[in-house]
Amino acid sequence: MQPGVHMGHQEEMRQSPKDLGDFLSRRPAVCRFFVNFPSAKQYFSQFKHMEEPLEMERSPQLRKHACRVMGALNTVVENLHDPEKVSSVLALVGKAHALKHKVEPVYFKILSGVILEVIAEEFANDFPPETQRAWAKLRGLIYSHVTAAYKEVGWPAGHAALFGAIGPPLSSPLPGSTLSRRPSSEDTP
Repeated sequence: MQPGVHMGHQEEMRQSPKDLGDFLSRRPAVCRFFVNFPSAKQYFSQFKHMEEPLEMERSPQLRKHACRVMGALNTVVENLHDPEKVSSVLALVGKAHALKHKVEPVYFKILSGVILEVIAEEFANDFPPETQRAWAKLRGLIYSHVTAAYKEVGWPAGHAALFGAIGPPLSSPLPGSTLSRRPSSEDTP
């Protein structure tokens, strides 16, 4: 397990607002991700043509993907006590996205940041600093495991620079961060 992520963080994350999972499965973070980082849509034939946020919000395909993302995230949180399970889940996600979907790994870092930003904005009064820090550490854990899976399957060397392309994980997902901006030349090699 990544240093700094432990069982206490699981308890802190469980103190997140009770309706957090339901809120996120309704697509606000995934929609924001695709609106602010439209290049990510290239990996999704079902909704890569969608431009309007309202159209994305109404998309059953996007809802299905948002539910899968949140399901994987929930599995990781629920199993922080079992490092092997966390590693296994994230390895499967990483390998599938590297081999089958050919998704650049940097998008995991971007999406996880957008998720944290949306949570912090929507639940500002119910998302104390210690819970925010726990989620930020989880973001680093996820990215670390996913990129390890990419490296394990031999992700092309030319893409290796993308692993650190946008810097280290954020220490705080507070509103006003730069995660909701469009990508710049600093985001890619």
